Order: sequence, then C-alpha cells, then structure tokens
Amino acid sequence: MPTSLQSLAACGTKLWLDSVDPVEIATNRANGATGATSNPIIISDLIKTGRFDGDIKAFIAQGLDNETIAWAMTDKLVKDAQKVFEPVWRETQGDDGWVSFELDPLLEDVVSTMPTAERSKHYIELGKKWAAGHKNRMIKVPATPGGLGALEELVAAGVCVNVTLIFSERQYNAAHDATWAGMQRLADKSKVKTVYSIFVSRLDVYTEKHVPDLSPAAQGQVGIVNAKHIWKLNQEFWADKGLKLKQEMIFASTGTKKKEDPAWKYVEAFAGSDIETNPPATNKAVLDSGRQFTSHVHELPPADVLAEIAKKVDMHKLEVTLMEEGLAKFADPQKALLKLIADKRAAL
Repeated sequence: MPTSLQSLAACGTKLWLDSVDPVEIATNRANGATGATSNPIIISDLIKTGRFDGDIKAFIAQGLDNETIAWAMTDKLVKDAQKVFEPVWRETQGDDGWVSFELDPLLEDVVSTMPTAERSKHYIELGKKWAAGHKNRMIKVPATPGGLGALEELVAAGVCVNVTLIFSERQYNAAHDATWAGMQRLADKSKVKTVYSIFVSRLDVYTEKHVPDLSPAAQGQVGIVNAKHIWKLNQEFWADKGLKLKQEMIFASTGTKKKEDPAWKYVEAFAGSDIETNPPATNKAVLDSGRQFTSHVHELPPADVLAEIAKKVDMHKLEVTLMEEGLAKFADPQKALLKLIADKRAAL
C-alpha cells in the first residue's frame, strides 16, 4: 500500500515541500514530493542548526558582507534542492520539479517610503538576476502593488513566477491579468509556467477572531471555500489559452492552526489537483496518520453554509486585514536572517 503522501500524489496533487532542508527533501522526495519552496524563515532555521557553518565560514573568508552571505546561502540551498527535483522537471518537460526562490522581503518593509513603481523596478531587476541560468527555479513575488506591477515584465522576460501572499479573488485576478499580458509578448510561450499561492489557514484564523458568529458548520471552512473558488476561476481562465504548461494554483499555508483540527484537514480538502506546499511537520503528521487520500478538490460545503459565508464574511475587509498583518511580518524574517548571519560571523 502507498504511504499517505504517495496516495496524495497518486490522486493528482503535486506535492511541493515548504522547505529546502536537504534531509527533509530526501525524505519527502521518497514519498512523492516533486518540488519545494523557500523563504527567509526556512533559511534561518537551517542556519541555526549549525549544519552549514562551513559554508558561512567560506563566504566570510571571501570577504562577503552579511547581506551578501544571506543571499549566497539562499542561492546555495535552493540550487541544491533544484538538483534533486531537476529529473522531475525533465520528465514533465517543465510542468513540475520547480523550487521557488523568494525575492527580497525588505522591499515590502512597512517603514519604507519607496514608491510602488520603484518597488516594481527592483522586483524586475532581482527576478531577472536570480532566475538567470536556472532551469527549474521559480521566482517568488508577492501579490502586493509593487509585486503585481513587476509580473508582466518578468514573464515577458521568460521568468517563471510564483505569485505569493494571495488572499482574495481580486489579487488573483490582478496577478493572472499581468502574467498573461507578459506571456502574450513572448514569441515562445511553451517554457513559461506561473503559479498562484493562495493562503488558506490564515483565513480561518481571521474568521475565528473577526467573524465569531459564524455557525460551527461554517467556521473553519472559509479558507477552503475561498481557495476552491479561486482554483476554479484559475481553471476557467487558462482553459482556452492553448499553453503547453499548466498555470496552476498552489494551496499554501496548509498547516492547521487549531489543536482540535486533524493535521490533514487542508491537505485532504485540496487533494486531487494542482499543487500543495506543505510544511515538513504537516507531511510527517500526515505520514504518521496512515490516511489514504482521494480527490476532494471539487467538493464544497452544503449550500446553506456557502450562503452563510457569503453573507457574513466581508472578503474585502478580510483581504485588507490579512495583507496588513502579512506585510507587517513579511520583512521581519529577512531582518532576523541578517542578524543571524551577523551573530554567526561573530561566533565563527
């Protein structure tokens, strides 16, 4: 019998690990994972283990400053993950096997007064820089005004993008409009893949706090309903574009936040299509459960639950609140990573 994660992959889900830890990648690759994503928190957690002190020493010896070392370590860890998944990328002719590389979160620092157009310009420059020479590296850009403003130029330059920090239909529509505009400027559209990371569990955390009068049947379902709605919109938008590669949704933030929820709550809800980026702890809990997965991505709660959610949840307010919270936290991990590098320099 297949493992739980193997059954998830077998029913149609592309499983991308929310980590570039070489040990976790080896374990999860054996259980069907076909890609990975990274961010500053992941890089920091790996550096804290001490397993990469030798690399940091070598970068220090080269005279690199702390910021350059942080990006060099990110580049190395993502590159190592790419090597593991490159065979998948080749077998699927570019439809899978990707590893996401997040651009500088400090561009979204809430204390910054940088104009939106300037932020977009930096995203374009950095995206082209970190994508250059890589077969299966995807550039992660947030669905902020600055990030959205960079998408058309990046895609028109042949850069494959993972649009992240999406909470709402509005953000998703703006993202696919921009990426499609970029694709239309390409003579050869066969090599460009775009994905759209819709966050899930954070919406249910929001409704617990801001919409406490939701019924028990509706509370904890808003993230799932919202993501499945946008997944369907994505299917419909790309259906007639005649592209070789699938332009897919990533179901992100799939780790449960409530102790009473089973670890596989979101994993099972989206099983059957597109991509899930699961944290290592979620995958381990799913594996330990022994649960066998079948497709559930097309299923929605009963009509009365959908009507209640539509009536009581103000999606505009939800997006604004979650983006404010998300951006408040977005730059902090990069600042923490730079401090960690400075501390490592002093210790080593």
